[in-house]
Amino acid sequence: MANIDLKNLTITSASESMIRGDYTARELTQAYLDKIKEDNENLNAYLEVFEDALAQADKIDKRRKAGENLFPLAGVPIAIKDNILIKGKVASSASKILANYHATYDATVVEKLKEAGVVFLGRTNMDEFAMGGSTENSAFGPTKNPHDNTKVPGGSSGGSAAVVGGDLALASLGSDTGGSIRQPASFCGVVGLKSTYGTVSRFGLMAMASSLDQIGPITKNVTDAEILYKTIAGQDKNDATSTEPKSVDNIPTKLVIGVPTDFVGHGLDPEVKANFESSLEVLKKLGHEVREISLPNLKYSLACYYILMPAESSSNLARFDGVRFGLHIDGENLLDDYMKTKGQGFGLEVRRRIILGTYVLSAGYYDAFYGKACSVRDLIRSEYQNIFDKEKGGVDLVVTPTTPTPAFSIGEKTADPLQMYLEDIFTVPANLAGVPAISVPSGKTGSGLPLGIQFTAPHFGEDILFSIGKQFEQSV
Repeated sequence: MANIDLKNLTITSASESMIRGDYTARELTQAYLDKIKEDNENLNAYLEVFEDALAQADKIDKRRKAGENLFPLAGVPIAIKDNILIKGKVASSASKILANYHATYDATVVEKLKEAGVVFLGRTNMDEFAMGGSTENSAFGPTKNPHDNTKVPGGSSGGSAAVVGGDLALASLGSDTGGSIRQPASFCGVVGLKSTYGTVSRFGLMAMASSLDQIGPITKNVTDAEILYKTIAGQDKNDATSTEPKSVDNIPTKLVIGVPTDFVGHGLDPEVKANFESSLEVLKKLGHEVREISLPNLKYSLACYYILMPAESSSNLARFDGVRFGLHIDGENLLDDYMKTKGQGFGLEVRRRIILGTYVLSAGYYDAFYGKACSVRDLIRSEYQNIFDKEKGGVDLVVTPTTPTPAFSIGEKTADPLQMYLEDIFTVPANLAGVPAISVPSGKTGSGLPLGIQFTAPHFGEDILFSIGKQFEQSV
């Protein structure tokens, strides 16, 4: 069997190697299965490794031998977050309430990846129903950070980030509602992309907060993120909120990059702050203009998010009632059925957010909380539109650290939800505004924990993100 260097492998190099005949898709898949067998018991990043992974790879090898042009994704082993449906496979969203639920259809992104010939290695651990920032809220135990097993990998897509950061998959898909791709990507030293809202279909993604959710790639480098994104993006008749992505022509050689100093100037871990400042110097050396900007309404984004997200979540999770599918626990009557099924099926964080969401949507508080949050969201969206308006002297990109701290210790913040929520401070605004953002590795702390920098672009500005991301990663 070929000796494959998984640590330095990328989608492009793996595909080129398979085309040259250096190794087969089966051999590549087996290398990852061996690595999973070696490390996953400790990391708990995969909830299930698919038994048919080698059979999937064999089909690709046969197609390649028959002369099909399968570049660049055929035979590439990837992992899928446990809230994205693959027909016939368990999709539990890391919850007891769906522990034995088998998907009856493929998510649109999965259909597209199947057509591209990827090999699905397995489904990854996550915070239950994507509610959390550390992958400690899974009903099946926490995932550990591959760089330090005492630290969290981030969340809610912590499993998807950990398998890429730990070389247990070449790439993965996660979902991002308030930073759930970018934050774990930063913690695990990989690239995470949240694209413009609607450019990737949500059909087949278990809904948390429908106006915020977005499926996206987690990869080793920016080029791989671009490959995966362009494969899964596109309008979908099954998702009325989906839209066709747009290309950006003539990206300037010298970009104007805005730093919202009033937003990022406080509360940063000292090592994060020092790394961010050195990253800005890298951008200047690349020939870009780094300019201070003001986005005064961003400071309200976290409060706004933690009203809108629970409100939408409480509505979306009402379907898990123990009657139609999933867990069912008998009670004395129908109401007792509901109470026992949801009480025992949902974890603490999910119940907390359902209660909070139901409260802010109640008749007495709808206008005071939900209505105001919607108005603040409009302000944040308008603020981004104004700062990106080049005719008014705006910038091409906004840059911040991805997170205010490096990966924290397992158990450190579970008793204080507010401290956990503050980890989303820099990632949440992009979801509220629907704009694209990418996290790119920017260095490490003195103890070796990864750090990330986040670039945010105007709507449909993914090409700008890929351009600056590639430049930056080659310079750090």
